[in-house]
Amino acid sequence: MIPRYTNPEMGNIWSDDNKYSIWLEIEILACEAQARLGMIPIEAAEDIRYKSLQKKLFTVERINEIEETTKHDIIAFLTNVEENVGENSRYIHYGMTSSDILDTCFAVQCRQSAKIIMKDLYELSKVLERRAKEFKYTPCIGRSHGIHAEPMTFGLKFALWFEECKRNIKRFKAAADEISKGKINGAVGTFEHIDPAIEEWVCENLELTPASVTTQVIQRDAHAQFISVIAMIGSMLEKISIEVRHLQRTEVLEAEEYFSKGQKGSSAMPHKRNPISSENISGQARLLRSNLIAAIENNSLWHERDISHSSVERVIFPDSTISCDYILKRMTKVLDKLIVYPENMKKNLELTNGLIFSQKVLLALAKKGLKRQEAYVLVQKSAMRTWDEKIPFMQTLKENSKLMQSFTEDEIDELFTYDEIFKGVDHIFKQCGIK
Repeated sequence: MIPRYTNPEMGNIWSDDNKYSIWLEIEILACEAQARLGMIPIEAAEDIRYKSLQKKLFTVERINEIEETTKHDIIAFLTNVEENVGENSRYIHYGMTSSDILDTCFAVQCRQSAKIIMKDLYELSKVLERRAKEFKYTPCIGRSHGIHAEPMTFGLKFALWFEECKRNIKRFKAAADEISKGKINGAVGTFEHIDPAIEEWVCENLELTPASVTTQVIQRDAHAQFISVIAMIGSMLEKISIEVRHLQRTEVLEAEEYFSKGQKGSSAMPHKRNPISSENISGQARLLRSNLIAAIENNSLWHERDISHSSVERVIFPDSTISCDYILKRMTKVLDKLIVYPENMKKNLELTNGLIFSQKVLLALAKKGLKRQEAYVLVQKSAMRTWDEKIPFMQTLKENSKLMQSFTEDEIDELFTYDEIFKGVDHIFKQCGIK
């Protein structure tokens, strides 16, 4: 059976040879189901299966040659198979329509591709978990609007991505299950010329489930969901890539992509080490999102079907799955070998002369009994002086006579530590399931 005995790489899944191999398996399974029901001779079904095992019953070249005349890919395929099967070929495709083959095959291809992407997601999650634990207590600056906010730990960044990766695994599994549905029910989905037991047999042997109700085609909302989750996976990867790209900026340099021996960064400037993998991932993620628009548009077809969706899917599904597989593997490699500079994180933590402790001072004033807004104005006055005059925040606080009515100098000193940023880390990691 195609899904059980082959494990093609992502590009090969969408090859003509793999597609026609699945078409043939669907046709043979349908014949075997009909033989089980007594609709065709058992010997005929056995003969077709035997011949398929002895030699290839089609060639891509011959199908293309026939299609030049027929202008119909399924008929070209069936004609080529008939040439190699002989008399018993009259039982092939009995009571079936083209979309029975096309949509069921498409479900198999999507399921094959989903297995690869799911494996990629698990590999990424392992790296994210490992590096989250590695930097669990490594202090770094947290940024909002690109501006220094408060201290955090570098491990929390990885924990955040790990949790999102887990959500995408859950989403993708649901989408893969939803798209893993076949149909063998005839021209408008009514089973007029074929028994439902045939559909059940074919789907069971292809690791699919029968679609509950169809027109001539399986409805494309499930396909849009599949592409939607792929686009969301791309969005997650772009989120990570943007962070890496910022952290690698010369002025920041808290982390950078691994730069291998012999690698070159610029044709003009020998010193350059650029985040090219992360930039590539950002670009590919844009393509994944753009393909989602086309997938959603594909859901609206005329009456029981037209083929406006077909040409679109021949582009967006190979492109999206291949690209998703590629950037998942590339991001896993980037993060696995990401070079981290804790010393630069410490240096950057100190860039604002202690302003990152402003909320601790604010809350301490509130505990002293001041109204929040009154306390805010007092702290902000010292903070803006530090910002403008580049004087240490601790000094401007101690020189703020009104504020110091509530503090001793030792109490101010005690507020300027990183200790409290660690107290919630264990709780967060526990919630993420990182041990």
